[in-house]
Amino acid sequence: MKPQFQPLFEPFTFANGMSVHNRIVMAPMTTCSSNPDGTVPDDELAYYSRRSAGPGIVVTACVYVSRNGKGFPGEFGADTDEMIPSLKRLADAIKSRGAKAILQIFHGGRSCFPGLVPNDELVSASSIAQQEDGIVPRELTEEEIKSIIADFGEATRRAIEAGFDGVEIHGANGYLLQQFYSPASNVRTDDWGGSVHKRLAFPLYVVEAVKKAAAMAPQPFLVGYRFSPEEPEEEGLTMEHSYHLVNALIEMKLDYLHVSLNDFWSKPRRGEQDSQSRMAWFVEKYSEHIPFIGVGGLTTAEEALEAKNSGVPFIALGRELIMDPDWTEKIKQGNEQDIVTTLSKQDQERLVIPNGLWGAITHAPGWFPITE
Repeated sequence: MKPQFQPLFEPFTFANGMSVHNRIVMAPMTTCSSNPDGTVPDDELAYYSRRSAGPGIVVTACVYVSRNGKGFPGEFGADTDEMIPSLKRLADAIKSRGAKAILQIFHGGRSCFPGLVPNDELVSASSIAQQEDGIVPRELTEEEIKSIIADFGEATRRAIEAGFDGVEIHGANGYLLQQFYSPASNVRTDDWGGSVHKRLAFPLYVVEAVKKAAAMAPQPFLVGYRFSPEEPEEEGLTMEHSYHLVNALIEMKLDYLHVSLNDFWSKPRRGEQDSQSRMAWFVEKYSEHIPFIGVGGLTTAEEALEAKNSGVPFIALGRELIMDPDWTEKIKQGNEQDIVTTLSKQDQERLVIPNGLWGAITHAPGWFPITE
């Protein structure tokens, strides 16, 4: 390995005592490949196993914690105890290759596909449709809110029983936790909406339930939180809102925060100066209090190193680890020039990509750079 890349391979020990052997994270990516009953199939296990020998941490695709929270076709589940054996197979496949296995837990809210949830009924913080589909969700009752909070705790218990090393709460990308926090999607007037403090109630109660369950783990167990720092709508979340969220999450003593970005170097829209990137602002304000995972369009060893040297402890790679599962090993061997940053239409079998994900890749022009 060339000496300049050593920072990517430094070990790290979290505050709870868990250690990882490098600073590379496999980002959570929806694979759309589960069995119809929500269990993990053999080809998806092979996909994760193929990519778990290099990163220090692998964060799985999101799993739904409630039956009415299933967001995608082919999403695997953690909503019942019957899912534990399936989840154990996944945790074992990742950990057997050397990575720490983190289960991302999720409720899609109004972003779910109607045909995947009971009675085709979408639910959310308020009866406000998202712009993409115009479907008006039903506003959750307080009893239902408390039930979903409990579901996050139960999914965490199942993750522990399945042998995972931690969970990542999915509070990003416009899903239910973000729907409660955003003033664009939460116009409630009860204890679950209105002020910033009240809109934060649901995400923070979810964190509390997850941490309570995590405390029962027999060994150190990570609890992270993924969030999107801004929303494009003028009335949506801004960087200032994200600062309120991060401050609250730090008070909850989470193990890490994962900033969901399409472009690692993107600059703020609203609520902060655009003199530097969003990630730079988070690092400047909070790096002494909690470790961050940064993500967004990084492909080469040089790009990942530049991002790491900006002050972010962990660098997550998503599409790049699909295109080149040996990314980490090539850098360690001094062959970073051989890293592959495109796909060909003949690559599915060679790269061990399950059919659901391969279909999504090939039917979404521009998502991946695909050559003939």
